[in-house]
Amino acid sequence: MEATPELNFLNTLLPLAGILFVIATGVILLNQHFHKNLYRQKLEQEELKTLHQQQLLQSSIQVQEEERKRIAQDLHDELGAALSIARMHLVQLEQQSADKSDGILSALKNVRTLTESSLASMRRISHELMPPQLEAFGLIKTLKAMADQINSTNKITINILSSELPELSWPINVGLYRVSMELIHNTIKHAQATEAHIELTWDGHSITLQYSDNGKGLPENTTSTGLGLKSIEARTNSLHGTLTLGTGESGGFCAVVKIPFSR
Repeated sequence: MEATPELNFLNTLLPLAGILFVIATGVILLNQHFHKNLYRQKLEQEELKTLHQQQLLQSSIQVQEEERKRIAQDLHDELGAALSIARMHLVQLEQQSADKSDGILSALKNVRTLTESSLASMRRISHELMPPQLEAFGLIKTLKAMADQINSTNKITINILSSELPELSWPINVGLYRVSMELIHNTIKHAQATEAHIELTWDGHSITLQYSDNGKGLPENTTSTGLGLKSIEARTNSLHGTLTLGTGESGGFCAVVKIPFSR
């Protein structure tokens, strides 16, 4: 009979303990669920932030290219036409002044020479801003034409190799052209190289640009902090691609740019 109060107490305590256990378990599960939701929301926010940054980068580069194209067109159509007309008038004045003093004729020739030099510089700048052959003939022919111009200086030899490529979209054409030009510019400016190679391939899923030179290679602990490398990295990122920099097996600088592309 004395054990009856204890049994009653236990009978009362056990259901209460069970209820407390269920509550505690529920609190733990709710807390875990809350943290999972919080973590998922953070991931979604980071993805949205990355996507937004990617869109801003693409938009920025697109605006840059459109502005380059507009300026190149204006230079060619307006300034180029004006310089050509000025040169034509100077030639006519030279012919009309053939029997005049040598001083006047010499001055006219000097002005014509200056005009022709300005016209050549204008055309070079216009082509660098937006090479007309890129839209007309595609990436490979444009790169080969550019390589021929550089090779004619006899300071460095640029070799362009390519397998058969599909028809590329305009952003990829422009992006790979700008990347190639920046890589070549870095080689000429920093590498002390005599040769550089660009190879373009397509495996059905991505376009790969492999670049190498026989210069002094990439300095140790180098990161993409220079303006040139930052530009290459930005253009690669805008095309959802990857960029790998390093030193080749036989020395020299090397870079691999891989851009996803399928028909």
